[in-house]
This record gives sequence, C-alpha cells and structure tokens, in this order.
Amino acid sequence: MAVAMADKANDLVILGSGPAGLTAALYAGRANLSPLMIEGTAPGGQLTITTEVENYPGFEHGIQGPEMMEVFRRQAERFGMRTTYGEASSVNLKAHPFELTVEGETIKAEALIIATGATAKLLGIESEKRMMGYGVSACATCDGAFFKDKEAIVVGGGDTAMEEATFLTRFCSKVTIVHRRNQLRASKIMQDKARKNPKIAFIWDSAVDEIHGEAKTGVSGVRLKNLVSGEAREFKTDAVFIAIGHQPNTGIFRGQLEMDELGYLKVKPGTTYTNIDGVFAAGDVADRTYRQAVTAAGTGCMAAIDAERWLEAYHA
Repeated sequence: MAVAMADKANDLVILGSGPAGLTAALYAGRANLSPLMIEGTAPGGQLTITTEVENYPGFEHGIQGPEMMEVFRRQAERFGMRTTYGEASSVNLKAHPFELTVEGETIKAEALIIATGATAKLLGIESEKRMMGYGVSACATCDGAFFKDKEAIVVGGGDTAMEEATFLTRFCSKVTIVHRRNQLRASKIMQDKARKNPKIAFIWDSAVDEIHGEAKTGVSGVRLKNLVSGEAREFKTDAVFIAIGHQPNTGIFRGQLEMDELGYLKVKPGTTYTNIDGVFAAGDVADRTYRQAVTAAGTGCMAAIDAERWLEAYHA
C-alpha cells in the first residue's frame, strides 16, 4: 500500500525493504505502529538477485529469493505496513522528529529503523552481472551447497576470501583462489589455514576478465588476465565466488551515527540501539560477520521491539 508524503510525523519509519526491514515492519505493524517503509530503489534487497534460497527455516523445499521477499511483503502489509518508493538522499538525526529527504520530499519520524543493508563489492564486468545467481555468487555460505563435487574459484585475497574458500571445500572437489597480487592480504592464521588445505590452489597476479556460461547451464569457465605479463588464458570452473568485501549502505549517516572503520553501524551489545535515542539498526547494515537472511530477519524483529518500547517510554 503506497502512501503520499505528509507533514505529520510518523510513529515509525523503516529504511530498507530486505529481510530486516520487512520483519521489522511485520512486528511493528502487529504492535499497531502503522510503520512507513521507505523501499529504496531496489525493493526486497539483495535477495531479489538471488535464485534459490534453501537455508531459510520454513521453506522445506527452498524458495526463489524474489518470491520469498514477496511473501514477506504480503505478510507485513496484512498488519498495516505502508510503503513509499524511493531512496533517502539525506537525513537529519539532530532534529526530532527525525527528518528524511526522499525524492525531494520530507518525511518525519518519531523513531527510525535503519535496515539499508550492505552491498557486495563486485568485479564490475557485464558477464558477472548476467550470471549472478547462475553460478556467480558473493556468498559461499548461501550458495556453496549447490556445487557439491564441482570446482569453484574464489576471487580475493583477504580474510573473507580465505573464509569463503575454506568453507567451499566442504562441498567442492577443488577451490582455486584468484588474487590480483602475488601475496595475500589475509591474516596469517587465515592464510595458513587455506594454504594447508589440500583442496585449495592459488593463481597469482591475475584477474577475472570474463565469465563464460549461460543461465540455463551455469558457469563453464572464466578468462583470466595476468596483470604482470598481460597474457590471457581460459580456466574451467563451475562457479565463481566474489569475495572482495562488502560496503554497508551508510553513507548518508556519516557524521551522525557511530560506525566502525568499515562503515558498519555500531549498536549497543544485545540490542539494536544506535548512539542516537530513537534510531535503531538492523540487518547487514550493522552485521559484518554473518550477513544471512535469517540473522537479518532476527535483528529486524529486535529493532521493532526496541522501537516499540522506546516509543512507549517516549510518549509516557
């Protein structure tokens, strides 16, 4: 249900429409807060570019990512969630009610839940975008089980890449780490763990130039470019996992909310409270460790309950 902008402050505004935001909206709606969700320019979040989701409880036979987000949406709307399409371009958290600028209009909020997520850093090549979800992934924990007894490459050289590669060896027959440099950036303990794993191999000074395959049949291989010699070669693989980091979507909050060195929002331990009263953070925007739909949904629930209790005390 779309709504028009209004001068009156909303009890609760939710920024973001992925699992965290929609779960927060469900709980807030059931608490009669009539939450207003600002959907962003990609409603549904990262799961809308995910194919089959097999690890979310309750979907015994798996479910397509976009379909799951539509189920979440319908459930939240059933309890009174309102939505408006658009992206917040600025926020003023020093004023109260808080002020958000969305598509040139001002939206006011007594309480605010930030569930804007984090975006996986990608290679930026056309074939990567075309094959995303069909053998190209940015989450081994999410998609590794689809490649049992197959070969995969992991692109990256930091701790995330080592973690992803090591995890994939549970399923894959071979995992090859492709790194742009001739030495890893990962911590020594993570490097040692990867180097000692007999299923893990390394290709140095190289970048993925092209990903081969079709959506119907999946990834068949990649073209690698040696960044020292300039030479290109073909390399067969069944999957490509991009592990060059994530960027939390927190740019508009800089200077107002406390963040860590990577830009993830800081919350008080065991809660979703940020450093500003009435502002809460849920999902990947505050989670640099797990980044799963189920953990995002869990913190969305927490944020809604925290916001409900805060509003009750504020209006007491």
